[in-house]
Amino acid sequence: MTNEQREEIKKLRADGYGYNRVAKALGISVNTVKSFCRRNNLTGRRMKPKTPADEVIGLCKYCGISVEQNLGRKEKKFCSDKCRMKWWNNNLDKVNRKAMYEFICPNCKKNFTVYGNSNRKYCSHECYVADRFGGGNDE
Repeated sequence: MTNEQREEIKKLRADGYGYNRVAKALGISVNTVKSFCRRNNLTGRRMKPKTPADEVIGLCKYCGISVEQNLGRKEKKFCSDKCRMKWWNNNLDKVNRKAMYEFICPNCKKNFTVYGNSNRKYCSHECYVADRFGGGNDE
C-alpha cells in the first residue's frame, strides 16, 4: 500500500465511508483497508458526528415524500413498506424477476410458472387437495 493510499483511507474514513466503499474507491482489498483501519484507530461506524450538511435526502419513488438517507448505507428508495409494496404492485413490468420456475402439476398435468418458490409442486390448492386426499369428497 502506498502512502497516498494510506492518506486517502484516512480521509475517506473521516468522511464516513465504510470499508467496502473505501476499498472500491482505491482498488484494494477490503481486508487490507480493515487491517489498516484497525492498526490506526479508524474503526467504528462513523468517524465524525453527523451534521445537517451530511444528511442526504432522496424522494420516495411512490409518493414523492422526502426520505432521509443514512451515510454509508444503501440508498433508501421508499418512505415506508406501504409505499414500497404499492409501487411494486403498480410497476410489475419494471421489476426484474430472476427467480421464475416452471413446473408440471402432478394432478392436472398443466405447465405453470411460479415466482420465488423452487419447491412448489401443485398449480393450485385445489390440485393439491385432489391429488393428496382424493378431492376431499366424502363418498
